[in-house]
Amino acid sequence: MKQTARALAIDLLTSGHAHAKLAAAIKGLRIETAGRKPKGAAHTAWELIEHMRIAQNDIVQFVTKPKHVSPPWPQGYWPAKAKPANEAEWRRSLAGVKRDLAAMVRLLRTADLLAPLAHAKEKCLLQEALLLADHNAYHVGQLVEVRKILGDWK
Repeated sequence: MKQTARALAIDLLTSGHAHAKLAAAIKGLRIETAGRKPKGAAHTAWELIEHMRIAQNDIVQFVTKPKHVSPPWPQGYWPAKAKPANEAEWRRSLAGVKRDLAAMVRLLRTADLLAPLAHAKEKCLLQEALLLADHNAYHVGQLVEVRKILGDWK
C-alpha cells in the first residue's frame, strides 16, 4: 500500500510501531510516581514529560510563529524541579503534551510539508515533524524505562 509523506509523518507521530505510544507511556501515570527518580536514572518521569512538553511547544511555535524565540539551550528545555508542584501543574503538563502533538498533526494534515518556512528557508514542516517524532520516541523510551524501574509499567 502506497502512503503519502503526509500520512507517514502523521503515523510516525501518533503510532507506536517499534516504540511505545506516547499516550500509552503516560496513561495511568500518577503525580506521586512522576516525581520519583529511580537509582541510576537521569530524570524523573515528570522531568521527561515536562521536557517533551517544552520541546514540542517550541517546535510548534517555531513553525507557526516567525517571531517565536526559543528557550535558552539547554536549561530552558528542562523543568527547574524534579517533580510537579501540585496536581494542577501535573495536569497542565500532560494536557500540553497532548495539545501540542495534536497541533502538529493538524498542521501536517493541511500545510505544504516541503515549503520552506518563511522565517527559516532552510527548514520545512516535514523536517520539524520528523525532528519531533525522533525526539518523542527517544524520551518516551526513557519514560517507559523509568516507569519499569519504579514498578509502574504493565
